[in-house]
Amino acid sequence: MPPHMDGYGQKKKNKKELIAMQGYSEVDPLTAHQWAADGEAVIIDVREQNEIAQASINGAIHLPMSAFDPDLIPTDTGKKVVFICAQGARSEQVRQYVVAQGILTEAYNMAGGLMAWAEAGLPLETGPLSS
Repeated sequence: MPPHMDGYGQKKKNKKELIAMQGYSEVDPLTAHQWAADGEAVIIDVREQNEIAQASINGAIHLPMSAFDPDLIPTDTGKKVVFICAQGARSEQVRQYVVAQGILTEAYNMAGGLMAWAEAGLPLETGPLSS
C-alpha cells in the first residue's frame, strides 16, 4: 500500500485535515470580532459571573462553564459559534465537548481568550474593579 494511503485504501489525512474534520478550529480575536460585527458569528463567554462583572464583550452570550447548559447554545441561527474565556483553556474544553457530543458540527475557540481580545485593542465593557 502506498505511504499516503491508510489501511482501508483511503488517502491519509494530515493533522490539520483531521482537526478540521472534527470541527475543531481556533480563531484569532480580530477575526472573531469581525465575524460578530458582520453578523456571521455569535460569541459565547464561558467565564464565571465575577469575571463577567469586571469585563465583557458587548453582545456575547454568557454561559458560565460551572453551570453550562448546552441547550442554551443557539444552534439554529446559521452563524458560527465562537467560545471565549479568560485565556482560551476553558472555552477550548467547552468547544471540544459540544462538537464531540454532536451539539454543534463546527465550533471555534478564540485564541488567547479575553486577554488577547483586550491586547488587540478590541472593545470591552468594563465594570467596577474588585476591591
